[in-house]
Amino acid sequence: MSTQANNKKKKKIPRWAFVKCRGGERAPRSFFYPDDIKDCKQASEKLGSNLVCQIGCLGFGTCVGVCKFEAITIAENRLPEVDKEKCTGCGRCVRACPQNVLELTSDLDILFRLNRGDDCLAPCQQTCPAQIDIPRFIKAIKEKRFDHALKIIKEHMPMPLTLGRVCPRPCEDNCRRKQVDEAVAINYLKRFVADLEWKSKKRMPLYVAPDTGHKVAIVGGGPGGLSCAYFLRRFGHEVKIFEAMPELGGMLKYGIPDYRLPPEILEWEIKGILELGIEVETNVALGKDFTLQDLKDRGYEAIFLATGAWKTWAPRMDGDDAKGVMTGVEFLRFVAEGNPPDLGKKVLIVGGGNVAMDAARTAIRLGAEEVCVIYRRTRKEMPALEEEIEAAEAEGVKFLFLTNPAKCVKCETGALRSIKCIKMELGEPDASGRRRPVPIEGSEFEMEADTLILAVGQNPDSEIYKNDPLGRALEITRWDTITVDPATCQTVYPDIFAGGDLVIGPMRVVDAIGMGRVAARSIHSYLIKGKVEKEVKMLTGLLPEVKVDKPLPVLERQSMPHLPVSERIDNFNEVELGFNEELALKEAARCLDCGLQCYG
Repeated sequence: MSTQANNKKKKKIPRWAFVKCRGGERAPRSFFYPDDIKDCKQASEKLGSNLVCQIGCLGFGTCVGVCKFEAITIAENRLPEVDKEKCTGCGRCVRACPQNVLELTSDLDILFRLNRGDDCLAPCQQTCPAQIDIPRFIKAIKEKRFDHALKIIKEHMPMPLTLGRVCPRPCEDNCRRKQVDEAVAINYLKRFVADLEWKSKKRMPLYVAPDTGHKVAIVGGGPGGLSCAYFLRRFGHEVKIFEAMPELGGMLKYGIPDYRLPPEILEWEIKGILELGIEVETNVALGKDFTLQDLKDRGYEAIFLATGAWKTWAPRMDGDDAKGVMTGVEFLRFVAEGNPPDLGKKVLIVGGGNVAMDAARTAIRLGAEEVCVIYRRTRKEMPALEEEIEAAEAEGVKFLFLTNPAKCVKCETGALRSIKCIKMELGEPDASGRRRPVPIEGSEFEMEADTLILAVGQNPDSEIYKNDPLGRALEITRWDTITVDPATCQTVYPDIFAGGDLVIGPMRVVDAIGMGRVAARSIHSYLIKGKVEKEVKMLTGLLPEVKVDKPLPVLERQSMPHLPVSERIDNFNEVELGFNEELALKEAARCLDCGLQCYG
């Protein structure tokens, strides 16, 4: 590395004291201290913590007494508050705290930080694949500090505009508010603050570390690749994305319809990532235009592979070569590229996931007179989001459950005429835990169809790597995914990393984005330290749940405003309209601001 790069790397990064506890006096107490104890350290040394939560603040304010810069005060909630402008990062308060509630941090440290077993983590944050500090950003919304809320989100995730529209919200599954009424609308709140930035057309300035002089290549410009590039650039590295398609975005661009994710939203968000100083080369494919060795020869010291899962598959059946038969991914891609196929009057869609719902609702908008989704299990087993199913029903999509296609019947011209189907019943559970659909003998029937869309499955294209001189040595599974260390995203090559659908198969966008961040952290460690260091205290599973054991008022969850059905079924205008400030503040007020073992 050059002397100039070394000098830049040594530039001091400001640090300050960060308060890890959010509970104050809310954590249950196992005993009360005598009145003569007025100091945290004295209390801890004499009697130990009086809190059930072992990482909770005792609230006596020892940290305040040792600070020479008047940077710490004790707030009304009995928690220390740090004034970042006054804090010098000397560490006196950190050393004085017997509960390890305080720690020194920096903008760079916050970007690096993964969930740890010794953190005060609410269930929502533990469940979020991107590890967003959800209670902290919602608290900022309550205080009307909307810019600060967005800054907190972007510490761990670069695409809140997009995820605010397409994320399936796993965080809400474990929201403690569900023990009282309904989960907090976390994703809608995330979208709210991101929408404010987009509507203002003024980008929030983001911290970017001094240049390190290291170069990293990202192969694939979908959500995983964009996330990895975003964090690597903020860590100070030189980054270039190599993308096979004409535009970045991956399945976000070519697989999600405009009525769910308007193209101008995605384009603006991607542009904001690139403006950090990331280079891009499109229309270049690994295995066709370059190899992994080519990238190394160009001086890239690490490579992140995020080529997605573009290879579609569907069960073979007689006549499936008929004109008018296509996969869901192909269909949505044709539409995204501005070349929608002629669907005819009657469209059948096979599948029960979000791709099937996207295909069905898109077919309605393209003018199909009759659109029917057939699914081999019941509605209860459908993996699609319930609101997507309900929206499809509202727009006129019909559903036929416990049904499976068996044969395509062609016209003399080779075009599709009808589908022969068979009724199913549910048997014993399969490997997925769902009851296996079993054909009912003698239940065959025929349905007319001009188009059949098979929205069943997709895989990564492993041939890309099998045909690459270095790629052949990568561990490829029978599902065509690449094996990595799940804690670091590192492959069998120390300088090659992988993530997203290429590793986990066709999954949620938020999982790919979360893996991109983990990979960026590992790549940074490899470049700076010569090896990948794992977070020894990294949280690998959900911490024990705590039940809400005090009466709390029932507060109705705010509903997302929608475009009326009559105004949306003949166009691709965005359907979900977003929260306004009034709705956002009402919804944020429902958050319990959970800690690990305490709640509001």
